[in-house]
Amino acid sequence: MPEFTVTGDVDPFLHVSLTKGETIYCESDAMVMMESTLDLKGKMKGGLGSALMRTFANGESFFQQHIEAVRGDGDCLLSPTLPGAMQIVDVGPSNYIISDGAFVAASAKVDLKVRTQSVGNALFAQSGGFFVTETSGSGQVVVSGFGSMSALDVEPGKDAIIDNSHVVCWDSTLRYEISITTGTSGGFLGNLVNSQTSGEGVVLRFSGRGKVYVCSRNRAAFRAWTQQGAR
Repeated sequence: MPEFTVTGDVDPFLHVSLTKGETIYCESDAMVMMESTLDLKGKMKGGLGSALMRTFANGESFFQQHIEAVRGDGDCLLSPTLPGAMQIVDVGPSNYIISDGAFVAASAKVDLKVRTQSVGNALFAQSGGFFVTETSGSGQVVVSGFGSMSALDVEPGKDAIIDNSHVVCWDSTLRYEISITTGTSGGFLGNLVNSQTSGEGVVLRFSGRGKVYVCSRNRAAFRAWTQQGAR
């Protein structure tokens, strides 16, 4: 199996070592460097239907980069679009739902499938609207977060409430609900007012048992801050 290694402390690279015949795929424009023993091709992972769903439902590239060790062993360097950390996640024992824009790369036996989620979650989520991306198969997937990343363990009776903009990916067996407040009462209008006055955004409440990976920075808030400073 290809060997993924995150290298560097600030805005790290993803270093990938492949033996002859091995293949990985990654988000378009992720490749920074590769050795001459490797080939890079643009392909539609999962066929036309899956590619269209990923593009229109989740904003990912129609064609993904496939890197194959054709002429011998070789290494390559990849990087995500946004500055920040990366996390290598094992797929197989657990599968994960990935937020929009978090996917970086995966080994060839990992599939990314688009599935629907509930209407309530779709209306407030920034994780694909009515559709979310879920892993299947076996191998490793690499995700990126804006800023630093951390893994949180959710346990029965110990729910985790996380700002929607900071969620990178989560164990697909976890139950999750989306709300506009961390409170448990007050009605929709009261919660909406509280959300606006307290600065709380949309939050996700995770329950069950599994991991949630979060990042330290809020992409939308940072974009708004930079635009405000440019005026």
